Amino acid sequence: MKKSVKKEVKENKMQFCPKCGSLLIQKRIKFSCPKGHFTAKGKVKISSSEKISEKMKIGAVKEKDTNVWPITATSCPKCGNKTAYFWSAQLRSGDEAETQFYKCTKCKYTWRIYR
Repeated sequence: MKKSVKKEVKENKMQFCPKCGSLLIQKRIKFSCPKGHFTAKGKVKISSSEKISEKMKIGAVKEKDTNVWPITATSCPKCGNKTAYFWSAQLRSGDEAETQFYKCTKCKYTWRIYR
């Protein structure tokens, strides 16, 4: 799916040498052909245009909205449900045991067990 296309256009006119077709460049005050064939009268305006399209946005999944943890058979202290998600993390120093976290599959209550 493409979204709307934005256009950015600068309205100016480029001028070219009528003899060789080169783009006129600024030499001091006047614009002239790089090969010396032609000198423009007055000011020369240079234009360019570019079409810029919007990039598609990618939907991101919030970590809080997903339940990708494994499920274990344990009792929730709040509602008494028999299943909960679990994960572990090393919160204290490396020589101590990990802390285990549990999140009830029914009421979403989270608790931890230090071992």
